[in-house]
Amino acid sequence: MKTMQLALAAFLLLAAPAFAEHGYGGGHQAIPKQGPKAYQGTPHAAEPNRNFSDKQGHPNAPHVDGKTWVGHDTGRDDARYHVDHPFAHGRFTGGFGRGHVWHLAGGGPSRFWFNGWYWDVAAADIAFCDGWLWDTDQVVIYEDPDHDGWYLAYNARLGTYVHVEYLGS
Repeated sequence: MKTMQLALAAFLLLAAPAFAEHGYGGGHQAIPKQGPKAYQGTPHAAEPNRNFSDKQGHPNAPHVDGKTWVGHDTGRDDARYHVDHPFAHGRFTGGFGRGHVWHLAGGGPSRFWFNGWYWDVAAADIAFCDGWLWDTDQVVIYEDPDHDGWYLAYNARLGTYVHVEYLGS
C-alpha cells in the first residue's frame, strides 16, 4: 500500500507543472523557448486601442500563444520604439530565454530591477504591465530583433510581455 501511495505522490508532483502551464492569468505560463523572429511582411499599423485578445480567454495585451508572439508585428519602423542612442547603458549579458528566469525585486514600470540589473518599460507598453507584481513576478528577457535598444520582458505568471530598456547595473 505504501508503494502505491508513493507512486501516486510522485505522479502528482511530476504532473503539477504541466497543469500550471495552461490558461492565462492563473499560475505560470509555458515560457517560450526563444524570442520572436524579425518581423517579415507588411507591418501592422500601431493602433492606440488595439485588441490583442486573439482567442477567447487570451489577454488584451501583447502575449505569447505557443510560438506566436501576438502583437510583435509592427515592424522595424515603429516610431514608438525608436531610440536615438540604442544600448546607451550597455547591453544586457545576464542570459536570455527560458533558461534564465528572473524574480522582480521592486520598483515599477519607470524603473524596476532584479539581480542588480535595472530596467524601464517603453512608454507605449506601460498599460500592458498593469497587473504585474513588481516585487514577486518572474520574468524572462529576450532580445528584440526589430527594435534596436529594446528587449522583451515576458511575465511568466501572466503570459504577457512588454518592451524594456536596459538601464545598467
